Amino acid sequence: MTASAEKTHQDISRQKFCDMSRSTTEGLSGAAAEAPAVATTGHTNKPPTPGALFLTVFPSIMLPMFLAVADQTIVATALPAIASSLGDVERVSWVVVSYLIANTIAAPVYGRLGDSFGRRRMMLAALALFMAGSVLCALAPNIEYLTATRVLQGLGGGGLMTLSQALVGETIPPRQRGRYQGYLAGVSVSSSTFGPVAGGYLTQAFGWQSIFLVNVPLGLAAAALVLRLPVRPGDRRRTTFDIPGLVLFMMFVSPVILALEQVQRMDARMLPMIVGLLAFGAAALFLLTWQERLSTSPLIPPALFKEPSVWRSDGLAACHGAALVSLITFLPIYLRAVRGTAPAETGLLLLPLTFGIGLGSLITGQLVTRTGRTAVFPSYGLMAATLGLLFLAFGVPYLSLRQLPWVFGCTALFMGTVMGVVQVTVQAVAGQRMLGTGAAMVQFSRSVGAAFGTAAVAAVLFSVLAATDRETASLFGTIIDHGPDAIATLAPARQAAIEAEIGGAFRAAFVTVAAFTGIGAWLAWSIPLRRV
Repeated sequence: MTASAEKTHQDISRQKFCDMSRSTTEGLSGAAAEAPAVATTGHTNKPPTPGALFLTVFPSIMLPMFLAVADQTIVATALPAIASSLGDVERVSWVVVSYLIANTIAAPVYGRLGDSFGRRRMMLAALALFMAGSVLCALAPNIEYLTATRVLQGLGGGGLMTLSQALVGETIPPRQRGRYQGYLAGVSVSSSTFGPVAGGYLTQAFGWQSIFLVNVPLGLAAAALVLRLPVRPGDRRRTTFDIPGLVLFMMFVSPVILALEQVQRMDARMLPMIVGLLAFGAAALFLLTWQERLSTSPLIPPALFKEPSVWRSDGLAACHGAALVSLITFLPIYLRAVRGTAPAETGLLLLPLTFGIGLGSLITGQLVTRTGRTAVFPSYGLMAATLGLLFLAFGVPYLSLRQLPWVFGCTALFMGTVMGVVQVTVQAVAGQRMLGTGAAMVQFSRSVGAAFGTAAVAAVLFSVLAATDRETASLFGTIIDHGPDAIATLAPARQAAIEAEIGGAFRAAFVTVAAFTGIGAWLAWSIPLRRV
């Protein structure tokens, strides 16, 4: 397709969306909706230089995003200490699940409120709630209290990433947004890696309470940086809040995430409860769709999500989250159960995976800024990632431990082409009035995709094991704990059979991950808006 044809197709797509939106009370304000508000300095309307813009904007959005992502992983290494201190080991997973549910529910709420009342103001409110929840978490006397305060913390943390993404669209011109999305992706990856390391160190040195208290000084520093951003009023025509929509959204998200969490446990006794939760969530989703069509100020505007570039980008974010999070979750299990690596060695082997994602995001951001092209990068990138995952599925038995990191790193490099492009695309279509809503739904799609993907891969892995050999399936937990040494006393022929069966189950799991990236590649190719 020529550049002029792409431009014509883009104009038609945007005009179609604007015409459709004018028919609702929440219609976008024409061409003005597409024009970003560029930060200014001093008392003049002259735009700042790229360097001055970077120093004003990036630190102010970087630290809140760092807090949001790191807090999702920093708790993981402290869970044994929390269980030992507060008891109720069987309920310790509530500490993670409660934060995830609250974080997911809060994302569209902050997006909507940020559009109406100003994103800087809502960022400060989210930071205050996040810090208050962190202090209360540190004071928790039991698991029930800690679970409740993690909900409060999650309600604050849910706004940090959403508003950070929306502030990029508010203050950065469209052609430069790709570069900043690459920077933010690098921050996200580094904070995900930093979280478990920092959590282990703080828990060992100062106790598990310190992983929550450390958020207070970091949160105050983030608030000081956010205050440097220019004040921009929200759209006061959209101050009516959709309370019924929020209630139905909560009734949809909570049971679905709980059901997906139970699927990963592969306990047949929980099947009726899982089916019931999913049915309840499906009913709530149906009512939510009906409510949003009737509401004059919907939490999730139907007009926005009828635009193909938006819903396909959200679907792409969900597929990317499903593939990446399930890969990060199950690769350590594979390395431990099949290759017998120690935790420290596993961490080193997975470093290229996290590094590749960050590097791919940075390169893609620079290319988007220089060329203006968007969807072409994940279109080809996810095709390459799918081939890499299929090679991992069928070629991993023939690779040495030294060769595996190269496959991880190359696959991750191509997977890094996705999230920055998704955000740039949705922000370009949503316009200034709905930047927050668009950014929030991208984050929501990625979170739900991650939960669904992890549950699906777990179901495939354990189902294949159980169907192949129930004895091997029952031994799998022991093998994960102790590595291949757990079956060292068995006859060599039996050991070889067990290793082959586990290898076959992981092959099916990696093929499932490749299916997610394959669907994502199809969605990327079908996105109409391909240039900003």
